[in-house]
Amino acid sequence: MAEAVAEAMEGGRHLLVQAGTGTGKSLAYLVPSLLHRDRVVVATATLALQHQLVERDLPRLVEAVKDSGVDTSYAVLKGRSNYACLHRIREGVPDDQGTLEVELPTGSLGKKVLELREWAEEQSEDGGTGERDNAPRHTDKEWRQVSVNHRECLGAAKCPFGQECFAERAKEKAQKSHLIVTNHSLLAIDAIEGVPMIPEYDVVVIDEAHELTTRVTQAATDELWAAEVERAARRSQRHVDGDQANDLADAADALRAAINDARPGRFDRIPEDLADALVLVRDAARACVSAYPKADQSGKDDDGDAGLQQAKGAVQEVFATAERMAADLDSDVLWMSEGTERMPPRLCVAPLQVWGPMRDKLLSDKTVVFTSATLMLGGDFNSIATSVGLKPSEREAEHTPDTMPWRGIDVGSPFDYGRQAILYVARHLPQPGRDGMAPAMLDEIVDLVDAANGRTLGLFSSRRAAEAAAEVVRERLPHLTTLAQGDAQLPELAAQFVGDPHTCLFGTLSLWQGLDVPGDTCQLVLIDRIPFPRPDDPLLSARQKAADQAGGNGFMQVAATHAALLLAQGAGRLIRTTTDRGVVAVLDPRLATARYGGFLKSSLPPMWTTTDPAVARQALARLAAT
Repeated sequence: MAEAVAEAMEGGRHLLVQAGTGTGKSLAYLVPSLLHRDRVVVATATLALQHQLVERDLPRLVEAVKDSGVDTSYAVLKGRSNYACLHRIREGVPDDQGTLEVELPTGSLGKKVLELREWAEEQSEDGGTGERDNAPRHTDKEWRQVSVNHRECLGAAKCPFGQECFAERAKEKAQKSHLIVTNHSLLAIDAIEGVPMIPEYDVVVIDEAHELTTRVTQAATDELWAAEVERAARRSQRHVDGDQANDLADAADALRAAINDARPGRFDRIPEDLADALVLVRDAARACVSAYPKADQSGKDDDGDAGLQQAKGAVQEVFATAERMAADLDSDVLWMSEGTERMPPRLCVAPLQVWGPMRDKLLSDKTVVFTSATLMLGGDFNSIATSVGLKPSEREAEHTPDTMPWRGIDVGSPFDYGRQAILYVARHLPQPGRDGMAPAMLDEIVDLVDAANGRTLGLFSSRRAAEAAAEVVRERLPHLTTLAQGDAQLPELAAQFVGDPHTCLFGTLSLWQGLDVPGDTCQLVLIDRIPFPRPDDPLLSARQKAADQAGGNGFMQVAATHAALLLAQGAGRLIRTTTDRGVVAVLDPRLATARYGGFLKSSLPPMWTTTDPAVARQALARLAAT
């Protein structure tokens, strides 16, 4: 793999590398990255991998080659809101009128914000990074009290604390480094949105590349709701002399009324009242931004007024989102989310596809190495290659002005899946329905968990299904400890799961990719159903419809590919070392009976397969007895 990565970097040819867990793939791209003549960016999807690179792999590699003359400088770079803002901590947070308020909020929020402020000041004194990941445990709401986004930032030249700024220091370090570690979202904003965030580079290595299109989509998704427009109007009132702030507040009322009249879900055509309200918000926000003063009476540049800058930034955000939504472009998908007790209904807009912008703005300009343990779906690279902007016909092609040649290699795995793992498909069970979990499926779960004597990671399609299964297992197998996602924070649940082998942990999507539990802790991975997207998923349903209209097979290109990726990630939780053993049990008979079952199974590791429940239970019982 290292040789293939080096060859791709030198030859300027894109590369897809499937490298299973345990192959040491991070070293296989970090070594050629340090040896490459120009700066290289490594982009990851998860904080866990970023920490592994920065805390473990890179320090070891630097130590190993310290006397070789290789430039081993590296830096971590994240979006501005990931760093504490010293101006907000010392000067205060804008209230609803845009006035800076240094006083702490009341209650537990105030206590946590004080703790975060003290931590940030310690970081500043000790030369720390001020990164959110290193902060005391907190919520998003608490972190917003000590951070700013890029629109709210005064800029280093105008901020009295610009010299100490954590985000600016991270940028300066990146400018001087040969290797930059960042995340998929920041890469997308820099390369695809065109907002300069990363110093000039030659090559990007994208690890966890199976996540890339989702992260790029998230980075290009905007939301708008009435309360946000209303708050931007209130914050503008002390900075705008005319009626523009009041007009924006009236537009917020019109938007609220239109949202209340609309039905949640995707809009093929925007309802007339909603379209009119979006135009009203767009025009009122534009007028409000224009009404902000450029200088105060003393002639001082008001860009140095943090309250004004942040209030103006909020209106600019509203304008940009309303303008995009009102444009109703074919290249975007617009929908309204369901409201909850804590969250009002909101409008969302996302790109219909991201492969075009990725091809035009990233692949055409940089050499890209994509790597993951899950890049081959249905037995080849075509699905993933297409999703990131590469054409299957360009594989191993010659360089021409119109082609982007790429190479795909599978470097295998150190694991012997045929001996270490069994794939059990419960062919005898009824197909999953919409009415919750069938009694036969719950019986099957209890029998398998009982045979394994705990040691079970249950991956479910919904929180309701996970909780229902957990309740039945607790009732029928009271001698085991059964945990459900939501009982505590995920790190706490994972620690309990690892600490006691007679434990089951049941949860949803975040467990599929966020948990690494090697050893005897996990000998049974339960998957309740093939993880197809929900039929009412606004974005994926729009992508499936667009694929059908283009003459393709939308179900296979979108729904089956989505399911194959998640299924492979879920099954991948079982075997994490060469000594692990166990069973992946898929309780959805369609994996064995449906026409698309072959495509899904060929996306999984090559495990020994059975549909006989007795074989699965006996194997689990033997493992539990050793």
